[in-house]
Amino acid sequence: MMTHTRPAPRPLVASLPVYSKAGGTVPPRWRASSNESFLPPSPAVLAAIEEAASHCQRYPSLQGDPLVAALSAQLGVAPEQLVTGAGSLAVLQQLLTAFTGPGTEVVFAWRSYEAYPILVRLAGALDVAVPLAPGHRHDLDAMAGAITESTAAVILCSPNNPTGTVLADAELDAILDRIPPHIVVVLDQAYLEFTDDTGASSARIVALLANHPNLVILRTFSKAYGLAGLRAGYLVTHPDVAAHVRAVSPPFGLNAVAEAAAVAALADDAALAANVATVVEGRTALATALADRGLTLPDSGANFLWLPVGDGSASLEMACLAEGVSVRCFAGEGVRVTVGSRDAEAAVLRAVDAWLAAGNDR
Repeated sequence: MMTHTRPAPRPLVASLPVYSKAGGTVPPRWRASSNESFLPPSPAVLAAIEEAASHCQRYPSLQGDPLVAALSAQLGVAPEQLVTGAGSLAVLQQLLTAFTGPGTEVVFAWRSYEAYPILVRLAGALDVAVPLAPGHRHDLDAMAGAITESTAAVILCSPNNPTGTVLADAELDAILDRIPPHIVVVLDQAYLEFTDDTGASSARIVALLANHPNLVILRTFSKAYGLAGLRAGYLVTHPDVAAHVRAVSPPFGLNAVAEAAAVAALADDAALAANVATVVEGRTALATALADRGLTLPDSGANFLWLPVGDGSASLEMACLAEGVSVRCFAGEGVRVTVGSRDAEAAVLRAVDAWLAAGNDR
């Protein structure tokens, strides 16, 4: 007699961490949990989206060609140095597929972006998570010390998600000099536009890549450009590294609407500057208000703030939900709050006041 069983996944699937989501069962009035832009795309971007959508019966370009051309011109790099995809997360997965795998290790700071261990394990590699240093910053000495003969890649996240801390130029230069040239170094700059770091300049990118052919810079249109729902991102690196990533990337990986929106957003400097200015103003005001309430926060270079409240994280999340605003809780560690509308920030402050009044420790 035939025995019917369900299909079994690969053994590693059971080991994958679960990507967290905002708590609560009632939809919040405000979302401060996903680091999205609360500002809509500019009229120019919306027009590009509408035009592209009217032709959605057609395939997009094979490799995001119009966006590659626009990025090449803006960054001052060759088109062969660029790979686009459905968000920087998808591009990172393709990079890890190309350069890591069984028997290799990937070193990254922790806590950092929670997708890293998921993608590393999916690639078949071992994730090596190095605890953050005091101040919620990358412990670069410890990360360098964690490199072994099996290390295939090192991931640096700056600004770091969820702590918001930024690697200074001198720190980045120093760690790049310490990592052997056969190891891929991923510099995840999803939130760079919200910093005052000179790393945003094309001259800095060109110089870094010239000095470090093993460096891969990741960027996204999901945050400062406000296109999280369309999924567009890219990497820039040495042409040989980019070629290997393209070899494992699916064709038509960037949909036509996302491609058109990203090209238009890239050209709309005024909208980007206005969005960033609004976020930075809100970030400063919210950080000041939280500090006035006795909370100690690390300086953030991103569109969010990190509240390292430890065991009080879950109760603070619930207090925020009671005020109609979702935040991201990392149980036992802290709460990440996306800078949003001023009404959302006021709701967070009311929640913090209630949380403190209930006797919770700062």
